[in-house]
Amino acid sequence: MSAETSVPPPESGVDISDSALLRGITAEAPFAFAVFDVEGRFQRVNEAFTDLTGLPVDRHIGRLPEEFLPADLAAVMSGAVRRVVEEDRPVTDGDVRTRLSGGETRHWSLVFFPARDEGRLIGVGMFGSDVTERQRQEDELRRNEERYRSLVESQQQLVWITKPSGAVEEDAPQWRAVTGQGLEEYFAHGWLGAVHPEDRPGTEEAWREALRGRTMFEWSYRVRTRASGYRYFEVRAVPIVRHGRVVEWVGANTDVTAQREAEEMRGRLTDQLGAAALRTARLQGATAMLAEALTVEQVVQVIIDVGRTALAADRSAVALLDPDRTTLRLISGGGIPDLQGISGDEIPLDHTNVLTMAVNSRRPVFAESPEHLRQQLADAGADESVIKAVLSSDERAWVGLPLLAAGRALGALRFSFTRTQKISPEDGVFLEALAGQCALAVERATLFEREHSTAETLQRSLLPDRLPVVNGLVLAQRFRSGSRHVQVGGDWYDAFVLQDGRVAAVVGDVMGKGVKAAAGMGRIRNAVCALALTNPPPAAVLTGLDRVFEATEEEEQVTTLAYMIVEPGTGEGTLALAGHPPPLLVSPQGTPMLCDAEAGTPLGFPTSRRQFRFSVPPGHTAVLYSDGLVENRKRGLDAGLAELCSVVTEAPPEVVTSPHMLLDFLVDRMLAGYEQDDDVTVLAVHVPPTTKSD
Repeated sequence: MSAETSVPPPESGVDISDSALLRGITAEAPFAFAVFDVEGRFQRVNEAFTDLTGLPVDRHIGRLPEEFLPADLAAVMSGAVRRVVEEDRPVTDGDVRTRLSGGETRHWSLVFFPARDEGRLIGVGMFGSDVTERQRQEDELRRNEERYRSLVESQQQLVWITKPSGAVEEDAPQWRAVTGQGLEEYFAHGWLGAVHPEDRPGTEEAWREALRGRTMFEWSYRVRTRASGYRYFEVRAVPIVRHGRVVEWVGANTDVTAQREAEEMRGRLTDQLGAAALRTARLQGATAMLAEALTVEQVVQVIIDVGRTALAADRSAVALLDPDRTTLRLISGGGIPDLQGISGDEIPLDHTNVLTMAVNSRRPVFAESPEHLRQQLADAGADESVIKAVLSSDERAWVGLPLLAAGRALGALRFSFTRTQKISPEDGVFLEALAGQCALAVERATLFEREHSTAETLQRSLLPDRLPVVNGLVLAQRFRSGSRHVQVGGDWYDAFVLQDGRVAAVVGDVMGKGVKAAAGMGRIRNAVCALALTNPPPAAVLTGLDRVFEATEEEEQVTTLAYMIVEPGTGEGTLALAGHPPPLLVSPQGTPMLCDAEAGTPLGFPTSRRQFRFSVPPGHTAVLYSDGLVENRKRGLDAGLAELCSVVTEAPPEVVTSPHMLLDFLVDRMLAGYEQDDDVTVLAVHVPPTTKSD
């Protein structure tokens, strides 16, 4: 008989009390783990725990939390360990926040529990879970709930509910309180009963379409209120579907009357601002055009253009007061019916019409219709013939604007329309501002023309009437003003015979425009003549001019010149430059050569003046010129000099041998294709070729 024996289970080889096994388990665990002794010192932590504290494992062992952790985290851990030891029960802290080195905040849920050995408390264990994502989701959910609650509370919506068919099923006290519907009326006709009669057909059709299609219903309409007025509402109703069937409709009406009124007000303001912006743009455009107009003729043309484009006027007229201030001189009329009985362009101020009324009153004249103008003319004492002329014309509205500069009348503008024209206060402000800009432009143009005429007369009087006639030498000059609309500049030229029979030739340029530049040019020209006749060498003349310049001219004034002496017949000569472009020497074959003499500095700059040998061999022509020939806004000096040489090579033989024809050719070709913005002065010194008899 065999005895039954028990077989022990096979050993797994794993000792659960093995500390190495515990370390291995906790090291890979997806949670933070720590063991404290009963005094609260760390005995063991895993790697996941370092995510909580941000410190390596070895920094924890044997130390109290308050020795190295932030105060708030240390207080949580020490307090929890102390409570577990004292109360001998687990302690949970559901939200512990830590901040990583990068600034990110993490949330942890920590559980502290007693650790015993054979019933004796030997320490405290801790497990921690990173609940950052869960906390974030809870926070987001809470914020969404708060937002939704705030939104619902802030919306004064009127909610109603209907059956799947659209019939009213429940009372809507808020709706009835606004609309004044009784309970029976509401159940009989529903919310549609309060919709404005004009809006109801479209609303009913859209509502039925939503019911048939089981789609969201969105609409807007006017609703009758308890006070018998109407307010704007927007509605949104959605079907509530269960198991594929619509069980009810829930609608919410929102009062948008304030929004509608604000939109209408915004539309009106937008229209007003748009009109104001258009008026401002038109005024800026007119101001820009007037700023470019230099003469009275140009200013008048701009005014006519502005009247046609900015005001859409059918006729425009400009009249200026004559010097005795008793008559208006019509600059541009274009046919004025109310000037009947006036011959020519002179309008006496005692002849009552739109222009004279504006000048005499120094106030704008606005007539929006013939009746309006007739009344104004009658009040001003106009003849019946003038009034009849106005009524018989095709004009139906008028604007008369005085041109005032510093309170002084210069003239008046007249615009007329073949249709009645409503003139708002804003239009009136625009027209007065336009008249102010026109007055400034007229005053500026008048002063410009006066100064231009004075300066031109002065400049012409300071230039030589004719060049000397010398055997063995031919002199020629060309002077072309920048434009009749540009102020006179300081360009000048001269040529005269010295006591020894040689000829001095000079071209100069005084910086600036107008009377001041012309006067400066006269002083320098006279000084050149006086110095050359006493001590003719170019270097000596320029040295003397420097002294004269320092004594008579302003420090900021810039003056350049080219001065040469040439012997008739042989062409032997000398040259000195004071900051001036180099002379050009043209051979009989048309070969150009720029003088390489040192340019020097403009007059008045302390320097040692030098002179250079500069011969004009027989048959050659030397050309002195101002910078206006070679330089302009689009062409620099170097490019201009290169182009000048190129032009010479294109001159026909008969042009090269004639100084007069050569100068015409150079000026015409150098200015072709460019807007002339400066005076052009050119002086040619030609030595005729020698003959066999010579």
